[in-house]
Formats: sequence, structure tokens, C-alpha cells
Amino acid sequence: MHCPKCKHQFLKPTKIEEGLPVMGCPKCEGALLPLLYYRDWSERVSADPEEPTQQNELSTDSDTKTAINCPKCSRLMTKYSVAGSLDTRLDLCGNCDEAWLDGGEWQLLKSMELGNKLPSVFTEQWQRKVRSEKTEIDRVNRLKKVVGESDTERAVEIKTWLKSNKNKATILHFLGTD
Repeated sequence: MHCPKCKHQFLKPTKIEEGLPVMGCPKCEGALLPLLYYRDWSERVSADPEEPTQQNELSTDSDTKTAINCPKCSRLMTKYSVAGSLDTRLDLCGNCDEAWLDGGEWQLLKSMELGNKLPSVFTEQWQRKVRSEKTEIDRVNRLKKVVGESDTERAVEIKTWLKSNKNKATILHFLGTD
């Protein structure tokens, strides 16, 4: 099998964690992770909390921006966003149930405490949450462009306060009567 990112590099057996075998690319450090092996590994690992790694270990250019073909069956892999605040996307082959992790993505998942929850990233519920986060981030960024950083911070603070306030409707009515 060839690396879907490097194209001509052969994938070699390796491990991204003790007891979690993958086919890895020695050049880009990407890994083809069979979710069957992952689920087995996830059930066996201890619940001991690991020391989180820093998110900045993932370089911003490591994520494959274009669609890639599954190294196993050559079908197009589907991209799944990890979080609304990140551009990182994981690739999944719906035919083979294999995930492609670009170099550094496994460390990112672990730092986000997703190392033992990887399949949840591929669910519609997770992707809806990510889209919602991304929409809110975009709304805040548009507001920053119009009113500036300081006023945006204050508006977000007020919005957060209002969200949990039992008198929200009354306060909003009052604010709208100017």
C-alpha cells in the first residue's frame, strides 16, 4: 500500500501506541488506522489518565487539504472535522472502516482527550456540534471586524451571562426598547 499523501511512499507496519498497530508512512508520519484494531485496543487500554501532549505539536500544514483515496481499496475517503476551532480533519474510508491520520493528528487527538473516543468524531452528532462551534466562531470574528476586539469581548461576555440568566427575555426586551 502507498501513502495517500506522499503517493509513492510505501506504508510500513508500525504502532502509534503500545498495542495499536497501524500502517505508517516514514516520510510524512501519517498512519492508516483500522478502526477494528482501534476498538479492540481502546477496550484493552487502562483508564489511567495520560499526560496530555501540547496541541502545538501539530503543524498547520500536516492536514491533507484535498480529498485522498483509501490506500487499501482506492475509494475516496470522507473528511471529518475534529473541532470548530481547528482546521484539522480526519479521513475515513466508509468501505474499509480505516482512518487516515496525518502526522501529528494522533497527538492532537490525545491532547484533546479524544484518544479513546475516536469513533465519536465520525458521528453526525459530533459533526453537527463542530459545525455549530464553527458558525459561532465565524459570527464572533465578523463582529470583531465591525466593532473591534474590546467591544466583541464585552458582547461575548454579556451573551454568556444572558444565556443562563432566568430574566433573559425581560432583559432582552429592555435592551430592545431604545
